[in-house]
Amino acid sequence: MSESAADYTHGEMEVAEHEATYERFGAMAKWGSLTVAVLILMLTLWFCTDAGFMAGLIAGVVVAAAGVWFLRSKIAEEL
Repeated sequence: MSESAADYTHGEMEVAEHEATYERFGAMAKWGSLTVAVLILMLTLWFCTDAGFMAGLIAGVVVAAAGVWFLRSKIAEEL
């Protein structure tokens, strides 16, 4: 903490690490949300309805596949 506030110059801060952290958090939130949604769907169909395990598994796989297709990164396509 040897630097004082007077040493700070607006616009000269290195933000690469902040941007990387922001991207990783966004990806974690996105994929974590898909995982939770698939698990809730599978467990609900398995235990709370008469559909059973196979229907829950099939529905979970379908939702997971659709989620991966929609959530995958478009960066490679933009370049």
